[in-house]
Amino acid sequence: MLNDKITEDINNISKDKFVLVQDDVKILDKELVTKPIGYFEDAWLRFKRNKGSVIAAIIIVILILFAVIVPMVSKYEMKFTDGFYSYTLPKHETFAKLGFWDGCKDYEYNQKTYDYLMGIPGAVKETKSVREEKGENYYTVNVDTYMRPGYVYKSLTKGEFDALVEYDANQPEGNKVMYPMVNTKKIKNPGFQKDPNYWFESTMKGVAILDDNGDYKPIYKVDSDTGEYVYWETKMGGDQYKVRVLYYEYFNYANGFYPEFIFGTDGFGQDVLVRLAFGARLSLMLGFCVAAVNIFNGTIWGAIEGYYGGLTDLLMERFAEILGSVPSIVTFALFQMYFASKVGVVWTLVFAFLLTGWISPAWRVRSQFYRFKGQEYVLAARTLGAKDKRIIFRHILPNAIGTIITSTVLIVPGVIFSESTLSYLGIVDLQTSNVTSVGTLLKNGQSCLSTFPHVILFPSLFISLLMISFNLFGNGLRDALNPSLRGTEN
Repeated sequence: MLNDKITEDINNISKDKFVLVQDDVKILDKELVTKPIGYFEDAWLRFKRNKGSVIAAIIIVILILFAVIVPMVSKYEMKFTDGFYSYTLPKHETFAKLGFWDGCKDYEYNQKTYDYLMGIPGAVKETKSVREEKGENYYTVNVDTYMRPGYVYKSLTKGEFDALVEYDANQPEGNKVMYPMVNTKKIKNPGFQKDPNYWFESTMKGVAILDDNGDYKPIYKVDSDTGEYVYWETKMGGDQYKVRVLYYEYFNYANGFYPEFIFGTDGFGQDVLVRLAFGARLSLMLGFCVAAVNIFNGTIWGAIEGYYGGLTDLLMERFAEILGSVPSIVTFALFQMYFASKVGVVWTLVFAFLLTGWISPAWRVRSQFYRFKGQEYVLAARTLGAKDKRIIFRHILPNAIGTIITSTVLIVPGVIFSESTLSYLGIVDLQTSNVTSVGTLLKNGQSCLSTFPHVILFPSLFISLLMISFNLFGNGLRDALNPSLRGTEN
């Protein structure tokens, strides 16, 4: 009854109450005015939305620029070595003025060592505290590791000696290089006689004997005729001169600048900053070159497997499985044992990486070919008479480009990490005066981890940033190049 009533009311509505909308206007579909977006442009737009991957890409660029630029602008060369500055702490002049990163460190010494350091100009920056234990004083001092070498003996030719004398004559008193020779006969302990820093009178134990004013008593050599201090001794009939120099000033004289190692030095007195940059160069070049070759080989191998399938795929896949089942550590060890002496360590490492590194990219490409080779556009191309070569490289492979690019990005950190692991374990030795790697620097720093952590700290930070950044960058690139994920991030 209710429905009938409603129907009757609807039928009784006057037609005049209805008004046509857009009665004289034709309604047509609007023209598509949006700009078409290509595959890579769309991938770039989606990649930019992933902030973590963008930051990772920026860090990778910074690390690459570090490896390229630092050796070009550094005052030190790769082969620079200075035994007097082994395990010198990091220092940067700008930060040193603010009280940190100044190459100084707090130590506690007994009386003998304290007196020894106090005899070196600038070695003790500050005496912080003194404590007594069993009748002996122990001093907590802030030591400048750049002044720590103190005085050293140098043998010079006649020309070198004359040049040094002329240079010293024009220097103010605080920047003198040459200092009086020590009268070793007045040193009571024979074990101290060859140390040029014992220029003061001391006991058998090396404790300084002070005068009434609390000052050191110098024991310099004195010329018997003039009564003046002796600054050099001649050797080899006068052709060689032995002089005593303050090494900090001598370094400036010999090199034209005062020592400053931003990342400190290692046990050989080598600049960690420069060697890290050169090591990063080698590691990055190794990573990119190996990745490029393995991707190329893996793409060809995987394309043939995935496209033809059947017996071809079976035989090729079994070969790859047999080759990949050999432990990588064994492969690298055997290559180093039998080929390193013939072709060099670096090339041996490259060949070992290329032996099995293509297997993973080949598997990825193979899976992509199995995915796309049955698609309608491939069947259409085959129906129109396209040859296998054209179908592989023009129709199927471009659709797998995202996976291939992502594989390339992820191979690079894998190669670098493997090289670092092999160097750290001692299987690969890249330590020479002109060649090093990040893994070699890590290996060299493990022996002084507790005493001089800066030697291993900076290479560790570098490889950690590199690995994390490459993985984040690769993940972002993988998502951006996957068309099936388009729109999911909104």
